[in-house]
Amino acid sequence: MDAELEIAEKTHSELAIAYFKEGYNCSQSVFMAFCDDYDMDLEMALKISSSFGAGMGRLREVCGAVTGMFMVAGMIYGYTDPKDHTSKTEHYKRIQYLAKEFEEKNHSIICRELLGLGVGKDSPVPELRTAEYYKKRPCVELVGMAADIMEKYIEENR
Repeated sequence: MDAELEIAEKTHSELAIAYFKEGYNCSQSVFMAFCDDYDMDLEMALKISSSFGAGMGRLREVCGAVTGMFMVAGMIYGYTDPKDHTSKTEHYKRIQYLAKEFEEKNHSIICRELLGLGVGKDSPVPELRTAEYYKKRPCVELVGMAADIMEKYIEENR
């Protein structure tokens, strides 16, 4: 089976999980899983989303999977006119809805809380993706969940 056909048969959640397991950060994995939905090439998607992994550059703030989901929402539904108060309001409602969906399943959208870490930023050096890393971190599941939430939202709001 060729790679393009294989990708087309995967859900956004499965794609996001696969990208994360390849070593992409959480934000990149979710954002990249939806590239075909907004016709963006992978290299551009990777660069745009690269700063948001590990709670924004390992600051452990808003989860990168959540920011990836928000970026997807912006690409598909975002507003462009700064004076269009109605569109801006609708978009912020959308973002708050998506955050609420994620938070209801995980009790937080904050990286350090999701990982059970202490307060403060983390070392800027990312951990190596070993089998032990995947055992102790819920990130694979969180990436899949964020992509699933976004996919369902898109299906319900075409």
